[in-house]
Amino acid sequence: MPIYEYRCEACGHRFEHLFLPAAKTDPVCPACQSRDLEKLMSQFALSTSELTKARVKAARTQIAQSNDHKDKQIAEAEYTRHHLEDHLPPAETRRRRSG
Repeated sequence: MPIYEYRCEACGHRFEHLFLPAAKTDPVCPACQSRDLEKLMSQFALSTSELTKARVKAARTQIAQSNDHKDKQIAEAEYTRHHLEDHLPPAETRRRRSG
């Protein structure tokens, strides 16, 4: 069963599609449901431990730089701070704020 790569002409999303023998429909873009697709040339895939480590590092860097990740970290810090204020005695809360 072949796997083909496509790029959606409508939204630019790139994806892979596995053609099953019983499939009667053409692929659609999973992002916008468009059928205006460009079939791409597949590249030879090679995987080594060094490439895997490099891909993981690149993905982690991209996630760390995303606004969603930063917003989540800020929200977690605010939640922790408010939780401490609600559950610590007033003197302990003042010491934590000042120091």
